[in-house]
Amino acid sequence: MKPSIVLVGRPNVGKSTLFNRLTRTRDALVADIPGLTRDRHYGHGRLGSKPYLVIDTGGFEPLAKDGIMLQMARQTEQAIDEADVVILVVDGRIGITPLDKEISRRLRQSGRPVFVAVNKSEGMQHGLVIADFHELGLGEPVAISATHGEGVRALLDLALLPFPEPADDVPDSDTVRVAIVGRPNVGKSTMINALLGEDRVIAFDQPGTTRDAIHVDFERAGRKYTLIDTAGLRRRGNVFETIEKFSVIKTLQAIEDAQVVILVVDARQEIGDQDAHIAGFIREAGRALVVAVNKWDGLDSYVREQIKGALESQLAFIDFARFHYVSALQGQGLEPLFRSVDAAYKAAMADLPTPQLTRALIDAVARQAPPRNGLFRPKLRYAHQGGRNPPLIVIHGNALDKLPESYRRYLEHLFREVFKLQGTPLRIQFNVSSNPFAEKKGADEGRRHLKAKLLAKPRVAARNSARPGTTLKAGVAAKPKRRPVGR
Repeated sequence: MKPSIVLVGRPNVGKSTLFNRLTRTRDALVADIPGLTRDRHYGHGRLGSKPYLVIDTGGFEPLAKDGIMLQMARQTEQAIDEADVVILVVDGRIGITPLDKEISRRLRQSGRPVFVAVNKSEGMQHGLVIADFHELGLGEPVAISATHGEGVRALLDLALLPFPEPADDVPDSDTVRVAIVGRPNVGKSTMINALLGEDRVIAFDQPGTTRDAIHVDFERAGRKYTLIDTAGLRRRGNVFETIEKFSVIKTLQAIEDAQVVILVVDARQEIGDQDAHIAGFIREAGRALVVAVNKWDGLDSYVREQIKGALESQLAFIDFARFHYVSALQGQGLEPLFRSVDAAYKAAMADLPTPQLTRALIDAVARQAPPRNGLFRPKLRYAHQGGRNPPLIVIHGNALDKLPESYRRYLEHLFREVFKLQGTPLRIQFNVSSNPFAEKKGADEGRRHLKAKLLAKPRVAARNSARPGTTLKAGVAAKPKRRPVGR
């Protein structure tokens, strides 16, 4: 089992920069702004043959009494309790602070092995920069620079020294990645907590609480999943803060990296254009999709019918997705929701045999032939699978570029029905066969044209040389000269 390393410290000491260094990614948002990271953020790394799990935490203020800082402190406390090793990150340029001392006191009580990383020590004498931090009582501090990588290897060697090398480390290739997306404050984090049965991510009645894309691994009914909690997506004109702009980018990247996306909409808010924009991006990305209409509890039958009508109107273009009406806060409807997630993943990764695809194509043409285009009717000959997630069906034939979009949609619905591809978009690619006689026909026409030109030149020359000494203008026939009379 991978040892877990938790990064702890007060705000803006470089924990997320160190997280990116340890995982060799840019998964954690980094900016010179205190309080940027709010939830626990998990990542994977490796030192030689030793794999490890890194947990980035928000700025830790153990004495916080209320608000978002209290929620962040609880997240950090829980991460410390789950950790195998804790790395306390401090700022070597500012020096020791009262908050560093309070955090150290809490870490000594945890009973976990703790290492002090004195960050931002580049260009400084390491002996001097770590001297004050012996006061924390957590052993020998290590001077590092998370930005430049100085001292990070030595810190990792110390942290992982007690853990043996694994006998066999096989990566989990069967893990289903599920991104949960939607507008701000629709209940995405509450849904994740309900699925996990614990307060894993901060759920706060304030839009914009989640800023980064948070990955959570868990197992359900023998299958492994990674849930990705994302920041709420707003209209572009409403995104003012630089942090929120980065959060939108991370959300879009999470959609691209996921295999299934759960789009959460709020039943108590109007189904607006922004919901449609998010659904459109998911479809363009080709990701399997399940729609969760949250906060369904407490609504009367009339309001529910109105909401269903609005959903059918605004989100008609994702008719391949299943809709579930749930209450994340009450834990209602989540079991069938996840069954649809499994079905959507199965459809997105389905294998479609060529004989069955071709047979379904022939049946489709027999049921409804493609419309004529001029004198000719497009011919669809055979089909095969060209990719998965989303499924891609490649159809070969003649004049397929003349098929109307309506016929493409007809084939899409038929393939989805035959192969039970509910929950995933389906892409169809037409490969037009070239005419094997087109080149020969062009060559024959070229030869005939050249032959006509060659045959025409001797006749002109013959006319011009019919009488010696004649001079011709272009396009004028020569006339014989008359001899003087009496000669």
